[in-house]
Amino acid sequence: MGERKKRALRVDFDRTLKVEFHGTKVTTDAGLLLYRELDDVLGLTSTGEQKLIEKRRGKNTTLSLLTQFRQSVFSRLAGYDDTNDAERLRNDPAMKKITSEKKLDRVGASTSQMGRFETDGLTLPENLAALTDLSGQWIDRVNDRSEIKHVILDIDSSESPTHGKQEGTAFNGHFGKNCYHPLFVFNGAGDLERSILRPGNVHSAKDWHQVLDPVIQRYKKRGIRIYSRSDAAFASPEYYEYHEAEGIGYVIRLPANNLLQKEIEHLLTRPVGRPPKKPHVFYEDFPYQAATWSKPRRVVAKIEWHRGELFPRVGFIVTNLPGSPKSVVKFYNKRGTAEQWIKEGKYAIKWTRLSCHGFQQNAVRLQLFALAYNLANFMRTLALPQEIKHWSLTTLREKLIKIGAKVVASSRYVTFQMAEVAVTKRLFAMILSRIRRWRLVPA
Repeated sequence: MGERKKRALRVDFDRTLKVEFHGTKVTTDAGLLLYRELDDVLGLTSTGEQKLIEKRRGKNTTLSLLTQFRQSVFSRLAGYDDTNDAERLRNDPAMKKITSEKKLDRVGASTSQMGRFETDGLTLPENLAALTDLSGQWIDRVNDRSEIKHVILDIDSSESPTHGKQEGTAFNGHFGKNCYHPLFVFNGAGDLERSILRPGNVHSAKDWHQVLDPVIQRYKKRGIRIYSRSDAAFASPEYYEYHEAEGIGYVIRLPANNLLQKEIEHLLTRPVGRPPKKPHVFYEDFPYQAATWSKPRRVVAKIEWHRGELFPRVGFIVTNLPGSPKSVVKFYNKRGTAEQWIKEGKYAIKWTRLSCHGFQQNAVRLQLFALAYNLANFMRTLALPQEIKHWSLTTLREKLIKIGAKVVASSRYVTFQMAEVAVTKRLFAMILSRIRRWRLVPA
């Protein structure tokens, strides 16, 4: 007596256990509500409606451009890197509440709708250009509410593996695989300022001006001091001269050569005595002018003698910054965090999942991944309490976004009854409170 007419499933190892399926009454991504709150506070995805062009006409607009744009960004944020997942997500109660202002029973975009939106509507040249600019505009909305006086930019390239005969794919000898070769610019907080997709066989520094210059011009208009760090792939006279003309402080890795080695020849003799466990480290700076340079520039050298190694480790940096050689090297070494952010983009956001055949379509997908990455990083830098500030984007996805919840709807409210496992009610409330504080900060 009292049992439902639709009988539950049973398992034999424990006959007191029942299994029921309630379909759209549950969600596994209830933590996305926090990210949607942060999005609303900063006014991020709403910019898509203002900047993107609506290609559809007539009655073929059941779902708004904003709804589809939000579904593209938030689904990637939750780890659904392919539009094939849209068929299930369109009925997910969390996704429906996040992407639309409609009632809970209004379904989201289907796989075919999302496919048309991303590979047809967003591939318009105007829309791709707008998507590329959106990352910087989102960061500006954060900076509008904070008082930053300087910004550090790190530019670096990476690889996105390709499969089959995708347009633009090529073998890259450095990575040893067929791939695309995207280029990224990050700031010191780990936000992705700008990115572009490039064919796999281009040089690491190709199109650097196309990526770096729009970012620098944005910050110059705001009167913010700019610093730049780059590896040896960007060491060229044109790169130095651009930074000097724009008044940017730079540190750039310099490939070694015989003339540079001769300048530090007096430090290339092994120190006498028993080598200690810690390496002997020496610093030196000197003016240097290569044959292709228009003027001498400051070069900083670091020489490390390690125990058990026959030759020293030597590195050179060209810079226009003042300060001691040791401080210049220390500043440059922090450029390695950009490589960590690229890894988080690969594994937490999965932005290497560029599975379309056309190059233009994959360029669009990269920009959508970039926006999802930035929203994830904003949560980490702006709203997390100190006790979980160290969580990576992968941990945040698995513990904060992937919260199971039962959804109960009444005539007035929709209640998400959250599972209190990795994230407690106290922690959830703290994050929500910190997000709301940003609403009180005037832009």
